[in-house]
Amino acid sequence: MGVDGSGAERAVLTDDQGTADGAPRVLVAGASIAGPALAHWLRRRGAEVTVVERAPGLRPGGQAVDARGIAREVIVRMGLDEAVRAACTDTAGAHTVDADGKVLETFRADDDGGDGFIADIEILRGDLAQVLYDDTRDGVEYLFGDRIAGLTQDADGVDVVFAGGDRRRFDLVVGADGLHSELRAMVFGPHERYVRSLGHVLAFYSVPNEFGLDRWLLEYQDRESGRSVLLRPFRDATRAMAMFYSATGDLTVDHRDVEAQKGLLRERMAGLGWLAPDVLAHLDDTPDFYLDQVAQVVMDRWSQGRVVLLGDAAFCSSPMSGQGTGLALVGAYLLAGELAAAGWDPEAAFARYEALMRPFVEANQEIGRLNARTRDVPGPDTEPLPDFTGEWFGDLIGRAINGIELPDYAGVQDTAPPAGRATER
Repeated sequence: MGVDGSGAERAVLTDDQGTADGAPRVLVAGASIAGPALAHWLRRRGAEVTVVERAPGLRPGGQAVDARGIAREVIVRMGLDEAVRAACTDTAGAHTVDADGKVLETFRADDDGGDGFIADIEILRGDLAQVLYDDTRDGVEYLFGDRIAGLTQDADGVDVVFAGGDRRRFDLVVGADGLHSELRAMVFGPHERYVRSLGHVLAFYSVPNEFGLDRWLLEYQDRESGRSVLLRPFRDATRAMAMFYSATGDLTVDHRDVEAQKGLLRERMAGLGWLAPDVLAHLDDTPDFYLDQVAQVVMDRWSQGRVVLLGDAAFCSSPMSGQGTGLALVGAYLLAGELAAAGWDPEAAFARYEALMRPFVEANQEIGRLNARTRDVPGPDTEPLPDFTGEWFGDLIGRAINGIELPDYAGVQDTAPPAGRATER
């Protein structure tokens, strides 16, 4: 027996133990957005789900993420539209400004039917993760502060060794653990094989709202240096989110070395105008600093045997696409639905999941690459940008936002998650 955060005992499945009702046992690595979204659908389809997360708890704050087009329909089908909208940033729109703060261009949240630059559903990553966790915690086992240390799979299941010492057997294992997925490296090979940098670095962190922000995002771009600084309002008017972009090379420090990352950011943003110096002054007192390369994950296939990848671990489109959350939500819906429709046969389900998702993923990754190119530092050998006013671009946007038809899965089990308890350790 193990012990959960409240001191209660919990059963630990061993190799020769099945679940009481014969439900498929699925382990999901990662408790950000893709993992809990998948847990929601897996429970509704009849699976017994465990989510393992190496962090000691949910990560608060983070970058604002968007749900556009078909992803909004997934949220409605989850029954979470009201909860998600209640947690949205309530951003009215965005202004691009010059070094003196003069507005150059304006984008509104209701542009393009709510699917524009500022989406109708815009929410901090941590707030969306909290909504998904609150929705699933009573029917899903969450193991915080642990991770998969090793696994061995055979024709019938996967034996998993956790870093905390447990050994358990599952029918399926899903990697939803992000761009730097440990599970992907363990099963499919090193990161370098799949992670493709777009030549930019992104950083963000919360700061006091001493800039007078009121529902409007502000961004200053220095085209000559390929750098920009952005300030985004929160619902909490006393705080704001700062973001920096740099198109001056790949990441040269470890993605977990926060102090080295802060030093790199100061170095790369030195001399940037507008409010950049005031924003950088809060680097040492922010509680939620994050910096990483802007990159995509490109793989020939997202599954191997009984292990499959989801979200950024499988098909990261980069923040430049604005569609990472949409891909995670849609992918979670399809993966769970195809597993149930295939009678939990992984080979058939994973093949169908990939066939449905791949065109949608490829359209969004193309959007990400194009947006990254618009921020590149121009040089003598720089290729001219394509004509974004052409019909081709409108078609690409359409495929990236709504380019997939959601199956109804009317013939498979769909029940509300049963009562249970979360395990936090």
